[in-house]
Amino acid sequence: KFLNPGHAIAVFEGFYGLAGIAEPLVYAIGIAQVLLVLCFALGALRTWSYGLVTLMHAGSTFSSWQQYLNPFEGANLLFFAAWPMLAACIALFLLRDYDQLLSMEQKRR
Repeated sequence: KFLNPGHAIAVFEGFYGLAGIAEPLVYAIGIAQVLLVLCFALGALRTWSYGLVTLMHAGSTFSSWQQYLNPFEGANLLFFAAWPMLAACIALFLLRDYDQLLSMEQKRR
């Protein structure tokens, strides 16, 4: 999103059906995603950061549904890697209270 905003705009149009996204909005989305991923990686605001990462990844996984219909044409087979990652995000969200290793937050009781 930062190095090639034109590609991000094409992805928003092609996969999400959002035409006419301006570059400043792409940069703002990129900044928000960087902050979200930092919170996720640091274990901060676990309910929100884990939940939003899960929703964000689910959105990108499900928006690629057409790629799953022709798995052996082009690089579509790579899209299948999103499913185990989505399962891991869901599991991490459901088990977020037990995720304490290197976390910024203390365990809730």
